[in-house]
Amino acid sequence: MKLKVIVRFVLTIVIFAIAIFTSRKLWDRYMNSPWTRDAKVRADIVNVAADVSGLVDRVVVKDNQLVRKGDLLFVVDRERYALALSQAKARLAASKAQMVMKQQEAYRRARVDASVVSTENRESARSQADAAEAAYQESAVAVDTASLNLRRTEVRAPVDGYIANLNVHRGDFAAAGAAKLAIVDKNSFWVYGYFEETKIRLIRLGDPVEIKLLGSEQPMKGHIESLARGISDHDNPAGKELLSDVNPVFNWVRLAQRVPVRIKIDDVPKNVQLVAGTTCTVIARPSVRRPGA
Repeated sequence: MKLKVIVRFVLTIVIFAIAIFTSRKLWDRYMNSPWTRDAKVRADIVNVAADVSGLVDRVVVKDNQLVRKGDLLFVVDRERYALALSQAKARLAASKAQMVMKQQEAYRRARVDASVVSTENRESARSQADAAEAAYQESAVAVDTASLNLRRTEVRAPVDGYIANLNVHRGDFAAAGAAKLAIVDKNSFWVYGYFEETKIRLIRLGDPVEIKLLGSEQPMKGHIESLARGISDHDNPAGKELLSDVNPVFNWVRLAQRVPVRIKIDDVPKNVQLVAGTTCTVIARPSVRRPGA
């Protein structure tokens, strides 16, 4: 009878010890391990706009399409800018003829004896020749500008990426500088992990990390690239007189702030598709720590 009591007592102690040990491990993993479920896949988004204004004549891409750098996206009415180029070339020809005529006049007057043509007339002829040459150079620049505008009627992809927010159709008016579509740069994906401030001390630049996308069991590998050095303080905005407007209410439960940590993706499995804005979990694998770190 005593043996049964002793066995029950020992089993109770063992189970209680295992429960305490497991609880401590789970607490350490959840509270003191550098990981977060609050992470987002990010990418560089390039807003694409026409450099010249005009009616859209042709759109050659579709939403979500993969394009390469230099691929044609859409074309703004070329006819108007082709006419502008022809006009600029005509003005250039006229300026050249005027310049040649003025230079010949200046040359002839410079060779005539001073008793026939005064110094003032010679200087005037030389000045007119110089002005005609300047007008010719200005016309040449106008031709280059018109030629550039004609080339810019073809809007091309600045990077390799995916078309997003396609908001241009044939017949639309494209205003210069107004974005008509965006391109998600396919070579710029990274992850922003929002770590609690209590866990920042556990990570260092260069630490390897494991990234798991929500809905995908296949992990990706990366490393800590940088840590944000500032976040907004919502409890201390500026008042009307630009003085601190301190919140007089203090909540007894204070949640840890989350600090953005930029993570470079080193390896993406072939069957994993990255989408900017999606959620993921980041688990840091800290390197060997210094004593007390």
